[in-house]
Amino acid sequence: MGLLNIIRRMALREKQSIREISRRTGLSRNTITKYLNAGTIEPKFTIPERPSKLDPFADKLAGWLKTEAGKSRKQRRTLKQLHADLVALGFTGSYGRVAAFARDWRADRQREQQTTGRGIFVPLFFRPGEAFQFDWSEDYAVLGGERTKLQVAHIKLSHSRAFLVRAYLLQTHEMLFDAHWHGFRVFGGVPGRGIYDNMKTAVDRVGRGKERQVNIRFLAMTNHYVFEPEFCNPRRGLGEGSGREERARCPSTPVATDAKLPGSGSAERLAGTALPGTVARDCTQHVARHDRRRLGRRTGRVDGTASRF
Repeated sequence: MGLLNIIRRMALREKQSIREISRRTGLSRNTITKYLNAGTIEPKFTIPERPSKLDPFADKLAGWLKTEAGKSRKQRRTLKQLHADLVALGFTGSYGRVAAFARDWRADRQREQQTTGRGIFVPLFFRPGEAFQFDWSEDYAVLGGERTKLQVAHIKLSHSRAFLVRAYLLQTHEMLFDAHWHGFRVFGGVPGRGIYDNMKTAVDRVGRGKERQVNIRFLAMTNHYVFEPEFCNPRRGLGEGSGREERARCPSTPVATDAKLPGSGSAERLAGTALPGTVARDCTQHVARHDRRRLGRRTGRVDGTASRF
């Protein structure tokens, strides 16, 4: 899926020839032509999973390697000793598999130390149409007299800082795709790449360093719109590289312009027939009134006096 995304970007966005794409990717021209002519955005073949005997012990071995890296050279355990300790725990694989895992782990650690570990960050400069950022937040609004939690989608252009905010009841793939469709419709085009947090609708599993198992449905969407997805590293602060602003908890400006929440079958039930052209209101006073009513019900307070139940 990732390679197909690269092929489509080279051909449709960068306008490269079939010969140049073949030279850069190592694929045959017939294969590239077949994918482009078919208009495929989601390949149907599947790669069988080949579990390794080391998989159940991978976290344990990674923890040992990290501990040993902090010790002096003479105090460190050798890979043969680590293999013997794994065998004592029930590992039946060979020493070569442990050595290969250790080489990959050290290469990833060295790469992190040479980049983010030394304080090198993504520059806060973007060309027009180069990138956009997408993220979710939570807010509350009063719909039909009920205080309802909303999942708010934020999509922002990195260069101009122009943004679109839409509110939904859930964070599902349907909501994610709808937010992107409206964003590209309002912006009048699709930027070259999108910057994301590691949200569950986009990333199934986060591995070591930049390793990620990207969701197949999310990749199908990126192939459809022909843009490159990028993900920030966990626990790296403002990993999206944009100087993320703080979002107001209860915005006084509308978070969506539709009279009902997209993708929600119960929106009309919550909003009733008198829902105005916005789904957000300043909810500070409403929350305060709600808390006072709840406190009054607990204490039995009536007209400023309290009574026992």
